[in-house]
Amino acid sequence: MPDLTAVVLVCTLKPSPSESSSSLIGQQLLSELESHGVEGEVIRVVDRNVRFGVSTDEGDGDGWPGIRERILAADIVAIATPIWMGQPSSVTKMVLERLDAELSETGAEGRLSMSGKTAVVAVVGNEDGAHHVIAECLQALNDVGFTIPASAGAYWVGEAMQATDYQDLDDTPEKTQQTLTTAATNAVHLASLLRTNPYPAG
Repeated sequence: MPDLTAVVLVCTLKPSPSESSSSLIGQQLLSELESHGVEGEVIRVVDRNVRFGVSTDEGDGDGWPGIRERILAADIVAIATPIWMGQPSSVTKMVLERLDAELSETGAEGRLSMSGKTAVVAVVGNEDGAHHVIAECLQALNDVGFTIPASAGAYWVGEAMQATDYQDLDDTPEKTQQTLTTAATNAVHLASLLRTNPYPAG
């Protein structure tokens, strides 16, 4: 198996050092990836002064180019997002908008810049919408060139209109842990295949 790298983009609305359920599930996903020998990092996007826009660099201290550099270097990219009003967080949508620029970016062989990279999503919330959020994220990621493995979404959703967050649980629920394990395992398998057998040149 080739040496693989991963980056987890945590799209909580809360800046560090605030505790975050999205950060927790993102770190858990990274731990699952690391159990397969993947080296990775977690980036809390809201800490990086990322500007709104649809280019690779919005200038004036934009934090996106630094994050983009880490994405370009990674084989596996994960988004960890909360659910707000049944939707991905505004930070997640900003990330997807910034990735839209990659539709105009190609490598030396004509492939999209994100071609050959694998993407997975982890979602937390105490309202309905996990499947919708995962679908929105994975469709957008696929549009810009990411490849989606089987069972690429893991989530936890608590009881509606209650105050318990994912980070408040004493233990990770069994089903959530299973889906994190499966998403990571499949992502590593697919990323390994794509590393050794890349898509045809564009």
